[in-house]
Amino acid sequence: MPESQTEYQNLLTELIQKQIVILGPDIAIMKARNVSGLSVAGDGTVTQMNGNPPDLINQLIEQYVSLSGLIVKKAMEPLLAKYPSLTIGKNNS
Repeated sequence: MPESQTEYQNLLTELIQKQIVILGPDIAIMKARNVSGLSVAGDGTVTQMNGNPPDLINQLIEQYVSLSGLIVKKAMEPLLAKYPSLTIGKNNS
């Protein structure tokens, strides 16, 4: 494998393993496996790449960014629940 390919593979692996710490292994690896062209081992190591590495990196980042809205929402729910009389984030119809 060319050196740049190895570097891309190492970067992808590091990105996934960082998300494992944040999101937990199940979600982080599931999201990484959603990227077409990436083969990911159970520990988050990228074992194979098919496609343009910068595109694969962008797709991987998009997978994790798409979660952030949900994560923020889930993190805020207990706080919002402390103020049941307020209509923050609720549908008033």
